[in-house]
Amino acid sequence: MSVVIPTLNEAETIGAVLAEIPRAFANDLIVADGGSRDATREVAAAAGARVIEAGRGYGRACAAGAAAARPGSRVIVFLDGDGADRADLIEAVAGPVLAGEKDLVLASRTRGEREPGSMLWHQVLAGRLAGLGIGALTGVAYTDMCAFRAIDRTALARLALREMTYGWNIEMQMQAARAGLRIAEIPLPYRCRAGGASKVAGSLGGTLRAGSRIVATFLRVATGPAPQR
Repeated sequence: MSVVIPTLNEAETIGAVLAEIPRAFANDLIVADGGSRDATREVAAAAGARVIEAGRGYGRACAAGAAAARPGSRVIVFLDGDGADRADLIEAVAGPVLAGEKDLVLASRTRGEREPGSMLWHQVLAGRLAGLGIGALTGVAYTDMCAFRAIDRTALARLALREMTYGWNIEMQMQAARAGLRIAEIPLPYRCRAGGASKVAGSLGGTLRAGSRIVATFLRVATGPAPQR
């Protein structure tokens, strides 16, 4: 199993994130860096991760990290590098996929226990609205667009994801539903970020940019061809 962590200026947090991942369960750790100007790459390498230069864009980093996974990895796990996701609970997300019971398992922050301030109201609302829209389109309703997720590698390739920015997560969820993948969403606890500033929720501009990409991705996927089942 391979773990992909997209990063951009996460030097304050990436070491602790990597240290929290149980090595007996996941020993291929990939940090896909989007051009950090701090010591993110050096800290990640010292903590035992393989660091790759992914180029700018959240989706681009996720795709590059997945492509760099070891050939024997059947499952790819994605999580953020800010320390908010509970990396020590990775088995809860990846276990059903490793066991062949599910193709995609996602953590739900909105259904889990959240630290005060860990999610802003508009993040919760965006996840709910996206879930309702996907449900109306596909019959599969989600409650969140959390980065923490595990997917079967073969299933990921079938989805042929194209979005290279903040629409990566919603494109995966939409295409997974349209492809008939076996999907589960599980409640997991969520923390406040351990350091640094959010690229999305930390500013109005970041929120608007991410929101526009998510809406554009939804419309593109909704009107485009579905993956083969």
